[in-house]
Amino acid sequence: MSEELYGDEIFTLTDEEGNENEFELLGSTEMDGITYLALEPTAENPDGEYVILKMEKDGDEDILVTIDDDDEFERVADFFEDELFNEVDYDTEE
Repeated sequence: MSEELYGDEIFTLTDEEGNENEFELLGSTEMDGITYLALEPTAENPDGEYVILKMEKDGDEDILVTIDDDDEFERVADFFEDELFNEVDYDTEE
C-alpha cells in the first residue's frame, strides 16, 4: 500500500446534473492495485467534509468514480481517517 499526500492540487468534477465543482486533493493511496483519492470541496466547507473516489480507466482516460461497495469504502475511509486526520496528542507526560 502506498500513500501520497498532495496539496494545492485542484480537480474539477461534474456531478450527475452536469454541475461543475472544484475539489482540493487531500491525499491518495493505492490498495489492491486501485488508486483512491480523498477530495475536499474548495467552496465553503464548515463541516470539513470530504469525498473519497476511486480511479478507473475509461479507454485511455483515467476517470474518478464513487465507491459502491460498502466494505471497500469503509476500508479506504478508515485509512484516510487515520492518515489525514490523526491528531497528535501533545499533552502526553514525559
